Amino acid sequence: MLTLSAIKADVGSIGGHTRPSNRMMRAARERLTDAKARGLVLDFDLTHTGDDICLLMVHRHGSASPQIHDFAWEVFTAATVIAQEEGLYGAGQDLLKDAPSGNVRGAGPGVAEITFDETAKERPAEPFLVFTADKCGPGAFNFPLWTVFTSPLYCAGLMLPQMKPGFRFTVIDMEHAGGDRIVALDAPEQHIDLAVLLRDENRFGIQAIHSRRYPHQQVVAVSTDRLHTIAGEYKGKDDPVAIIRSQGAFPAPEEIVSPYFTAHYVAGDARGSHHMPLMPAPINTAITGAYCLPLVACMAYSVTADGTLSDPVDVFDNPVWDSTRLKAQEKGEEMRRQGFMGPAMLPIQELEYSAFRNTLAELEDQFKIVEPFGPELAATE
Repeated sequence: MLTLSAIKADVGSIGGHTRPSNRMMRAARERLTDAKARGLVLDFDLTHTGDDICLLMVHRHGSASPQIHDFAWEVFTAATVIAQEEGLYGAGQDLLKDAPSGNVRGAGPGVAEITFDETAKERPAEPFLVFTADKCGPGAFNFPLWTVFTSPLYCAGLMLPQMKPGFRFTVIDMEHAGGDRIVALDAPEQHIDLAVLLRDENRFGIQAIHSRRYPHQQVVAVSTDRLHTIAGEYKGKDDPVAIIRSQGAFPAPEEIVSPYFTAHYVAGDARGSHHMPLMPAPINTAITGAYCLPLVACMAYSVTADGTLSDPVDVFDNPVWDSTRLKAQEKGEEMRRQGFMGPAMLPIQELEYSAFRNTLAELEDQFKIVEPFGPELAATE
C-alpha cells in the first residue's frame, strides 16, 4: 500500500503574511532529503502557497502514521526556529500545541492523506493533483468538489459507465470540537442534501470522497481542521490542502480544475474576516495583493508503484488562467468597495479575530431595553 500525505502549515513569513523565507525552505528540504535517504519516505516534494509550507510525502506507513506526523512536526518546528531567528511574522503560528501525540491533526497543521493499493487492476497508472490554498478555510473546496463530482456541466465524465454509479461524500461538521462529527451522503441520489450542507462553508466541509464503483478507492482527501475551533480564538486562517486522484474511474484533471474559472467567493482574506474571490495562482506565489486575495495553487503528479514521484506540473502557471486571475481581481475590488458592510465582511459569529467580538461585548453594556411604546418611543411618534 502507498500513502500520499500532504501536510501544510504557516510557521512564519516575511513582512507579514507573504511567504516563508528561503532559509526556511532550505531547512525543510534538507530534512525531507534526509528522511528519503533513511527510508522514512519514498519520495517527496516541497512547495509553498503564500506563507504556507506544504510537505508532500509518499510512503508506506499508512494514513495518520505517528512516524510521518512526528517528522512533519519536526520539519515545521525547525522552520519555526529559523523564522524566529530572522524576526519573521507569525513564527510557529500554526503549531498550536507543544508537541503532537503522534498525529498533527488537531495540533494546527492541515493534513490530507490517501492510502491506496498500487497494484489494483482498475488503476494501471496513478495520477493525482494537490491543491494548496491560502487565506481561506477548508470550505473553499466545497463548491469545486460538489460541482465536479455531482454535475455533468463541469464533469462530462460522470455520464461514462465507470463514473455513473457516483461517489460517496464524507462531510464533517467543522465547528464540532473534541472529535469528528461526520455524515456520509451518496451522489447523485443525495446531491441536494449535500448542497444543503455545503452551502455553509464555514461549518460543513468535504473531508473525503470515495468511488461507489470501487468503494475501496478513496478519490479525495481534504484537510478540515479549523484553527479557531482548536484554539478557541483566532490563530490564523485554516489554509487547506486537498489531494485528488484523477483519470480512469475518477474525473480528469481538466474536469477537476474547471470550477476554478469561476473565481468563487470564499471566507477568509485579510484578518480572516471577509468574503473575497479565490484566485488560481502558480505554485510558490507570495501573498502581496490588496486585502490578501485568497490564492489556490494546483500541482499535478504521477507516482510509480515503487513510490517515485514524476516531475510535477504547475497547473495554474499557464496563460489560460490569466483571464480568471483578472476576473478574481475585479471581483475582489468590487467587493472591497463595499467596505465592511453586509456580505463584504463575515457575520459576527464567524469573524476570526476575537478583538471584533471584544469590541461588540463592550458595546453590549451600553444597550438598554425600552418598553414597547414607552415614553422614549412615544415621544418620537
